[in-house]
Amino acid sequence: MRIRTIVFRTVVCVLGAGAMPVSALSAELKIGYVNAVKVIEEAPQGEAALKKLEAEFAPRDKQIVEMQNKLKQLEQELEKNALVLKDTEHRSKEFEIVSLKRDLRRATQEFREDYNLRRNEELAALQKIVQKTIAEIAKLENYDLILESAVYAGPKADITEKILKKLGKK
Repeated sequence: MRIRTIVFRTVVCVLGAGAMPVSALSAELKIGYVNAVKVIEEAPQGEAALKKLEAEFAPRDKQIVEMQNKLKQLEQELEKNALVLKDTEHRSKEFEIVSLKRDLRRATQEFREDYNLRRNEELAALQKIVQKTIAEIAKLENYDLILESAVYAGPKADITEKILKKLGKK
């Protein structure tokens, strides 16, 4: 019985709000919109995090590229000298190629996993900074609601550039 009363009251409130003129609702609320993807991509902190990741993972990336080049070289040598190599030398080269492929696959997978983990850590830290900045602007400018996704947001509601400016974008 009590659930019916709650549901009934909720329906009445929703229908009552629907009957209220839109202008009356919008006059009471100050709503803003932030394009979070744009903020993360264009914020100076995002660019700094990306450079930090590139510097951190550049040596491992270089190592993987060197392994790929060595593998290509070994495959070309085997193909070029296949007819003149003895069976034992041929098998030895094939074993070396298979072993290098396995090592390369493992190194590439570990690189991706480590990179993704660090990228997610940096992204989480950046998101905290962005959310804090959004909250500061919301309080300063008396916003009632700020959305991060919308089907449509007019230029008056879009505060993305304000957020970017506050984060230090020039």
